[in-house]
Amino acid sequence: MAEDLQINQGTKKEKYLSLIPQIKGLLEGEDDVIANLANISAALKEQFGWLWVGFYLLKNGELVLGPFQGPVACTRIRKGRGVCGTSWEQMKTIIVPDVEKFPGHIACSSLSKSEIVLPIISVGTFFGVLDVDSELLNDFDEMDEGFLKEILEILEGKI
Repeated sequence: MAEDLQINQGTKKEKYLSLIPQIKGLLEGEDDVIANLANISAALKEQFGWLWVGFYLLKNGELVLGPFQGPVACTRIRKGRGVCGTSWEQMKTIIVPDVEKFPGHIACSSLSKSEIVLPIISVGTFFGVLDVDSELLNDFDEMDEGFLKEILEILEGKI
């Protein structure tokens, strides 16, 4: 298991290409899902400096806050509510360039300006979501979606 993270100062693509093998190393030999979620959150936060990176996990019919890095967050989210609940309801990635324009956005932090949420599905079963918030408008795009999906595929083998 790797215990040091090498931060890349290049382009967004170069940052992801450097980070993905490191995440594989962090997860190698570790089967505890909470430990793995925590390390993924930390690695993404350290590499990109986003405001908030974390997971909401499905428990008893709602999303419950899991491991994260950043300011305190909303604890529970219902299906269809906010960006996370909508991603769960639609079972798809949602990229929000300006959270103020997303109907029903849950403002856990007034500093959040844009957001990306990806559903986590393992062996056909919904597990939760990866939620990333930025202090910048329009900070996420299809490149983020593709690379974050790749990271979730690594994780799904550990769920």
